[in-house]
Amino acid sequence: MVLLIILYLFSVLSAGLGESGPGSERECKPGPHCPSSPTAQPWTHHGQSQLFADLSPEELTAVMEFLTKRLGPGLVDAAQALPSDNCVYSVELQLPPKAAALAHLDRRGPPPAREALAIVFFGGQPQPNVSELVVGPLPRPSYMRDVTVERYGGPLPYRRRPVLTREHLDIDQMIFDRELPRASGLLHHCCFYKHQGRNLVTMTTAPRGLQSGDRATWFGLYYNLSGAGIFLHPVGLETLVDHKALDPAHWTIQKVFYQGRYYESLAQLEEQFEAGQVNVILVPDNGTGGSWSLKSPVPPGPAPPLQFHPEGPRFSVQGNRVASSLWTFSFGLGAFSGPRIFDIRFKRERLAYEISVQEALAAYGGNSPAAMLTHYLDGSFGIGKFSTPLTRGVDCPYLATYVDWHFLMESQTPKTIRDAFCVFEQNQGLPLRRHHSDFYSYYYGGVAETALVVRSVSTMLNYDYVWDMIFHSNGAIEVRVHATGYISSAFHFGDGRTYGNRVGEHTLGTVHTHTVHFKVDLDVAGLENWAWAEDMTFVPTAVPWQPEHEIQRMQVTRELLETEEEAAFPVGGATPRYIYLASNQSNKWGHSRGYRIQIVSSAGKPLPPSSSMERAFSWGRYQLAVTQRKEGEPSSTSIYNLNDPWTPTVDFTDFINNETITGQDLVAWVTAGFLHIPHSEDIPNTVTVGNGVGFFLRPYNFFDEDPSFCSADAIYFREDQDAGACEVNPMACLAQTASCAPDLPAFSHGGFSHS
Repeated sequence: MVLLIILYLFSVLSAGLGESGPGSERECKPGPHCPSSPTAQPWTHHGQSQLFADLSPEELTAVMEFLTKRLGPGLVDAAQALPSDNCVYSVELQLPPKAAALAHLDRRGPPPAREALAIVFFGGQPQPNVSELVVGPLPRPSYMRDVTVERYGGPLPYRRRPVLTREHLDIDQMIFDRELPRASGLLHHCCFYKHQGRNLVTMTTAPRGLQSGDRATWFGLYYNLSGAGIFLHPVGLETLVDHKALDPAHWTIQKVFYQGRYYESLAQLEEQFEAGQVNVILVPDNGTGGSWSLKSPVPPGPAPPLQFHPEGPRFSVQGNRVASSLWTFSFGLGAFSGPRIFDIRFKRERLAYEISVQEALAAYGGNSPAAMLTHYLDGSFGIGKFSTPLTRGVDCPYLATYVDWHFLMESQTPKTIRDAFCVFEQNQGLPLRRHHSDFYSYYYGGVAETALVVRSVSTMLNYDYVWDMIFHSNGAIEVRVHATGYISSAFHFGDGRTYGNRVGEHTLGTVHTHTVHFKVDLDVAGLENWAWAEDMTFVPTAVPWQPEHEIQRMQVTRELLETEEEAAFPVGGATPRYIYLASNQSNKWGHSRGYRIQIVSSAGKPLPPSSSMERAFSWGRYQLAVTQRKEGEPSSTSIYNLNDPWTPTVDFTDFINNETITGQDLVAWVTAGFLHIPHSEDIPNTVTVGNGVGFFLRPYNFFDEDPSFCSADAIYFREDQDAGACEVNPMACLAQTASCAPDLPAFSHGGFSHS
């Protein structure tokens, strides 16, 4: 049983301090140690659950070596590649077809070939393009198949490719070494600028232009404050860099914005400054009145509460497979899409084939060009790639099980993020269910709410997203994301408060929305499912025993959703409060076994459909949409949408084409998000409290009764029983059960990416 206890520095669990105060000669001896916290175990055999395991370092290396041989000597390390070079951008797991995976999992068929998906930039040819190659079988690849045309209907235009780190570095070099010296007088006056000092840094925006074919990005300049967030220190200078040319020598600055005014170039800005025509606001480089550092100004206090397993862990982790007495599932990270889980089973029955993050959109507003234009599609940067090591005791419970993740992006060798996942069982501090009866008969019954959690955290430039997949003991699954980290800010001038709140002397916290899209491939008692919508209405009814009186009687409304259009519910529209997928099987009460999708969100539309770029994230139009599952529709978005949103590679509205959804393998696409108007309490960081959204998958007549009825954590006692007796109430035994001290491993941290 998972318990919540409070540990204080220099305190012990086996003896209280009441008998001896400070200075006492009594020696406090710790009690015995509890069973160790579970650790992730490697695979001991090649089993079914490896179908969904992310590629190992050995597999990533094998794929890279194979591609290097097959693609020839012209292949350049992506870390050093120019736009005119050929390079392997990324390698990750190619997910197996669902039919083949289920044949293996359920019918002992042969396992589908284990394959990798490689994205290759071909910049060094007459018609540059991006290609997607499937490589297999692993671990010893022997074939390579180009699937670009099959997936996208033609070659991928080179302009849609994500921006390499090398491209960003070359843009920085251009800005700092070639361009900023043209305005050195103004910059020295306003911002303590030194040519080689690099006290300024750039921050990118997206999309990169205003129409298809553009590759021009606004970059804001911020003070480079060591050990604190740069994102709160804009100096008011932004530059529009055209980096479309394959030769960086041909890149240019198209426009300059400085503290409320536009200029044709930095040279023009400097010329007008020297002529006294620029009203310069001096911006201190040591913060502007806020508390910017994350280092607390107060000393550490008593240790916070700690959860531990007094009788040992109740779950195990082997490779990427988690198992408990109730749940089994596989977990992983898409390098771009982020967290995902597969083959989710409750008491050995599959509930869902896949639940995965698809995209995270942050859309901004403001009165500077960078703020007013920015719409970050984080999947294009890499939600998985930018996962971070989890800090024990803060990001996750101290005694959680931590698991590494391996990936290959912009490199010829794999990299490892230590402690990229944590898995833990947690007492929620809330009864799952309970009742205390003081009427007619006298008794108490209840169950502590414990949940199994898989967590990862992605740091997308300034924001940190905490991703949770939560498995409850009543058969419910909760998917949740919290936003924290630094807000993005702009230089405050003019009508800035129309676009947010002032959070510093010269800093505007700019209004924005966070919107996340999820794929939910439910298999409710099999592949053939139906979508139902239920709600309630009031019907005027004559009182049967006094017909001259009328009441408003509540009743249930039910509708079978038969087509994809009927099951597409726009954000802000009237969405039925009960939407569930059901099978043609019934529980013992004659109801179709179903799972309800309950969304917790305050998302608004990311952009009006009239916007030229809205189709790149048209999934944001819908709070929920249910479609036929198709292998050709694996994701609601594409990493190529960010840099050409005006001609999106994947437009989610194409998935909704009036096909039948009765008795089909169905996917529910869920949108969750919230509006954020930054305020002073977002300094130094946005807190997770109140900034979490997601959804629940809840059993709806799936079982004959609440499955937690059979929970071993339940307690029950009557008035005539001794509730303090162990044989009546297991909670009464905690004094003996919890007399051990948790065996705490030494603190460790996975390090930082530059190391």
